[in-house]
Amino acid sequence: MYMRIKAVHKNEVLKPLKKLGLEEGAVIEIGVPISAVDNTYAASKLSSEKIDEIMESTESGE
Repeated sequence: MYMRIKAVHKNEVLKPLKKLGLEEGAVIEIGVPISAVDNTYAASKLSSEKIDEIMESTESGE
């Protein structure tokens, strides 16, 4: 079964915006989309400012 829901992230806890109808203690899998910049930063250890600079220069063809 697949459900797509919205949740609020606060203090390292995800809180769904509506009831899920799951059994108490149910184990679920969560996928969280990550932007290309965040993903690149995690893989390269470059600063976000440097990544932004690289992305801007690539988009402008410099």
